[in-house]
Amino acid sequence: MTEVIETRLTREELLALRGLRLPSAALKGLKRAGIYCQPALSIEFQQAAQCYLIRGVESGGAIAQIGAYCGFVDETGSPLPVLQTVHTVGVNGLHGMVLSPRLVRVHMFRVGTSYELLLTLHVLVSREGKKRPALQNSILFHGRHGSLEMELWRRDSRVRGMVAPVFYKRSGEQTEPSDQFHDAILRATAGVCCCGCRHTHLLGSGTLLTHWR
Repeated sequence: MTEVIETRLTREELLALRGLRLPSAALKGLKRAGIYCQPALSIEFQQAAQCYLIRGVESGGAIAQIGAYCGFVDETGSPLPVLQTVHTVGVNGLHGMVLSPRLVRVHMFRVGTSYELLLTLHVLVSREGKKRPALQNSILFHGRHGSLEMELWRRDSRVRGMVAPVFYKRSGEQTEPSDQFHDAILRATAGVCCCGCRHTHLLGSGTLLTHWR
């Protein structure tokens, strides 16, 4: 687990580490809907390569009224290879695992046609006098009260994966993350509208590298 004392973290630091901080009503709604979204990260030691890596789990899904999804890409916005695909009896839960020394977490929540999006960068950094590295977390983008007036889970499902919500600043100006994450956001939007989800939306296929440089 990450060696961080949460009581010492600021609100922004906690957001960067743990992901979207949803109100209790939203959490209860996800629980009632049977949607399990796990944004937590951990530091793992890989014996074969003799190195530490960040472990993340792609997870989530949707019903018509609500959805949550968490996936991962690299710093350029490109898909990371899947370490292990997870098959479960239920839907809208765990889908795949990833290991990487650096990654970007894409965490999205939807209620109806309103969206919240958080992009965070996570990097392992060495600590003086200790073998185990620390997890450095930073917020790349946080969009609140985004809107996309389309029913991607039903009527407009044909364009799922092709559109994303629009976010605005308090001043009414449109705000958006770096272009490199455009495709990842499209995929996450599809994830929070994928009813009965059983597959990954962001993690790609490929061979896991056992030696990191």
